[in-house]
Amino acid sequence: MTIYHIAFRADWADAVAVGEYRVSTRGRTVEEEGFIHASTAEQVAGVANAFYADVADDALVVLVIDPERLTASLKYDPVPGADKPFPHIYGPLNVDAVTGGAELERDAEGRYVFAG
Repeated sequence: MTIYHIAFRADWADAVAVGEYRVSTRGRTVEEEGFIHASTAEQVAGVANAFYADVADDALVVLVIDPERLTASLKYDPVPGADKPFPHIYGPLNVDAVTGGAELERDAEGRYVFAG
């Protein structure tokens, strides 16, 4: 199953240049957090609205990740208040595990939606 990670375009461009992505979530590295936050398709919009609502749409990209290509381990961990566990990547994200990028869109009320 494909997983996703919301990234700042500038952070992703830096990662492509060096071969690995080390941002866990907004303002925190994998070293600080212990893992990289990821989401299933149905979780992306909720994460975007909770943590990135104030960010300009063109500053973000949703990384499309093939778990089979990850060099770091992947675990689905329970998160307080969440109905389903979230995927977490326990180490840097190798750029060749990213198979593409997807866009977030906003609905009429200005909330992020994600088609997957």
